[in-house]
Amino acid sequence: MKQHVSLGERLRYAFDKSMAAGPIALIGWLAVVSLAVIVVAGIVLAITGIAPEGGEPMGVLEGSWESLMRTLDAGTMGGDTGWAFRLLMLAVTLAGIFIVSTLIGVLSSGIEGKLSELRKGRSRVLESGHTVILNWSPSIFDIVSELAIATASERRPRLVIMSTKDKVEMEDEIADKVTNRGRLKIICRSGDPTDLFDLSLVNPQSSKSIIVLSPEGDDPDSQVVKTVLALVHDPRRRKAPYRIAAEIRNAPNAEVARIVGGSEVQLVLADELISRIVVHSSRQAGLSAVYSELLDFDGCEIYTAEQGELTGRTFGEALTAYESCTLIGLCDADGKVKMNPPADTPIAAGVKAVIIAEDDAAIRTAPMKPGAIDETVIRTAPPRTRKAERTLILGWNRRGPMIAYELSRYVAPGSVLTIVADTPAIETEIAAMRLEGGNLAVECRAADSSNRAVLTGIGVAAYDHVMVLGYSDHLPAQSADTRTLVTLLHLRQIADAAGKHVGVVSEMTDVRNRELAEVTRADDFVVSNKLVSLMLAQASENEHLAAIFDDLLDEAGSEIYMRPAEDYVALGVPVNFYTVTEAARRRGEAAIGHCQRREGAEDARRMGGVVVNPPKSEALFYQPGDRIIVLAED
Repeated sequence: MKQHVSLGERLRYAFDKSMAAGPIALIGWLAVVSLAVIVVAGIVLAITGIAPEGGEPMGVLEGSWESLMRTLDAGTMGGDTGWAFRLLMLAVTLAGIFIVSTLIGVLSSGIEGKLSELRKGRSRVLESGHTVILNWSPSIFDIVSELAIATASERRPRLVIMSTKDKVEMEDEIADKVTNRGRLKIICRSGDPTDLFDLSLVNPQSSKSIIVLSPEGDDPDSQVVKTVLALVHDPRRRKAPYRIAAEIRNAPNAEVARIVGGSEVQLVLADELISRIVVHSSRQAGLSAVYSELLDFDGCEIYTAEQGELTGRTFGEALTAYESCTLIGLCDADGKVKMNPPADTPIAAGVKAVIIAEDDAAIRTAPMKPGAIDETVIRTAPPRTRKAERTLILGWNRRGPMIAYELSRYVAPGSVLTIVADTPAIETEIAAMRLEGGNLAVECRAADSSNRAVLTGIGVAAYDHVMVLGYSDHLPAQSADTRTLVTLLHLRQIADAAGKHVGVVSEMTDVRNRELAEVTRADDFVVSNKLVSLMLAQASENEHLAAIFDDLLDEAGSEIYMRPAEDYVALGVPVNFYTVTEAARRRGEAAIGHCQRREGAEDARRMGGVVVNPPKSEALFYQPGDRIIVLAED
């Protein structure tokens, strides 16, 4: 049954709808009221003949003008004469005061609303060639710092960040924690990266690269996978492939992410990356500095570039084709990477060279001068034999089983791993660990790994390698790092008392605690969030970087080793790096740098004497204790 609606109700409903349209509708109604007041006053003046004392009667147009002036400026009527005219203009002025004050209020409210909308970060970004970061985590500050260095040579570098956090809060945190942003302009937007509409706000279609962080909270990997899914399968996406670097915490989720992202996504498996670097660094003091150098933008980085000048040469011949760069591998047309391939591998057209260089602009071949290689100083070392190792892990977290598995792939038969931690059900978790090869026996002791009496009773000095893991799964980041620092201080005192050097690798959750840890004199510090941040930043700039580090950190391929300099060249005589490169080539290795620890030597970057990609023509004097950094299969 159709309900009867009166004309008044219809008019009120139409008025309500117009008022709900916002400030523009309100300004429109005020304009209508103003016009009505002005015109009515002009008509009254014209009909009645009311005029200022001694003045002539006005027409409608003149009367309307006089009314308009008094509507806009209340002081105009101060000079009016004649009481009839004064009273009429007083009414017009009062109406004008109401209209103008209402207009000011509407404008103020509208501007405040617009500013509030802008603060929410809901407007669409119109940049192009920018980098996009989706989600928020503690890693973001290191990534922003690295991208500021990487884009320093660009004309208009832009970084767009979107997460569910408040826009102003994001901007304030970045301003507080990233002090040196160079020319990089940072634009923040609030939104859900898994929502297609919100995703369109950051304009991924015009981006150069996209970084998907693992957010804080429960089940972060599912958020990463959904974000990649939204990017890749957006109906409005561009035809050209994206360059996506995504962080995955748990390795079992990586396969789903690869299915969703296909060839457009590079996965950085955070826990696996940290676990592998911890194992490699524990077995070779100083190695973490090499990884940091290769991963950060402050120094040398890894690039992939097609080098036509190398076509037709073998990999071994091309090792000395650069003076200020270092060739370390090849990448074929299908994107398959091989680090340190056999020296007789031919370099075909279309194959990209994997090169360590300070900048992509520095990648250029340079002919080696005749006689640059000094055959008289090259040495041949006897074959290496592996011996059983004793390794101690103090502390425990979700990366522990990965570290034990990775260690089992490298050690010789008869090796022993002792684990000391006081986490719940530690014995059950260790009993269920998967190891490989049968070369590693595991012992477990449930005890407080930061207790001095416990450490003394273990006999720390008898172990070849010591790893200190943070209790990051059971304690807040700062509390976990505090226990790590206490453990390191006890280890230092025990080693000093025993008069023996103990090689220690520690895991720090917060990069700010690294400086505190340095007083403990541990050999290496692996800062979890820092390494993941560096890897993501590099992967966003180099589409092959994840594959490169997969090969470098895989036991089946070539890894980074630091070996005695005397195994390659004579000590105490001038030797250039061309000669070192040739000595390594003859052993099926690729030399990438050296480590020379000198007392009192300047080490502003805290690299422990590590130099990656040294100039090949510069003569150096190697001494006992110096090491050559090489890529080798064993």
